[in-house]
Amino acid sequence: MASLDRVKVLVLGDSGVGKSSLVHLLCQNQVLGNPSWTVGCSVDVRVQDYKEGTPEEKTYYIELWDVGGSVGSASSIKSTRAVFYNSVNGIILVHDLTNKKSSQNLYRWSLEALNKDSSPTGVIVSNGDYDREQFAENPVPLLLIGTKFDQIPENKRNEVLTRTAFLSEDFNAEEINLDCTNPRYLAAGTSNAVKLSRFFDKVIEKRYFTRDPSQMTGFTDRKRFNFKSLHYD
Repeated sequence: MASLDRVKVLVLGDSGVGKSSLVHLLCQNQVLGNPSWTVGCSVDVRVQDYKEGTPEEKTYYIELWDVGGSVGSASSIKSTRAVFYNSVNGIILVHDLTNKKSSQNLYRWSLEALNKDSSPTGVIVSNGDYDREQFAENPVPLLLIGTKFDQIPENKRNEVLTRTAFLSEDFNAEEINLDCTNPRYLAAGTSNAVKLSRFFDKVIEKRYFTRDPSQMTGFTDRKRFNFKSLHYD
């Protein structure tokens, strides 16, 4: 296994949204019985068959870096997380579907990871028009995952799914909504499983089959990010 090529995927989002449970489900195909707070970063590995079922099929490691979700501006928090953002090949943005603020904060998490010198603060950006072109040009593949889908009342689901659709458009990313305590949401053959495999294949493609893999380490032009609206009331 040590000889397999690998890619690095960050798993980002607020504390308590279920990142550790998600990573455990993705890597072990099991429900995490007793999740705890992640301090610093935890790394788990998933095996991905790139272009499965084709002559180009090849097996890769997917390293999932579950980064602790404390949101703040303290220099110690900035410097601690900054070391995890080097040589990133993909990012999974995780939010709690029952917690609107965790969805809003994904914009700030993406800013921090892609710029490296920007850190989430307590200020929510709002008002004005949001420029989706910023993420259309983003060379780092993104995937949006909403957790705790089972906890949304039936009469609220359309409203919540409309919000996640806006998020998906803003980040130019596919979305998956699931319950991390139920493996059937990622069962083979489901649309979620197809989206997940497609995302990992895209990460591998960008890392190993683009002409300039160095472009995958993140943004260097911080001025690209000028968030003006989050599409939330």
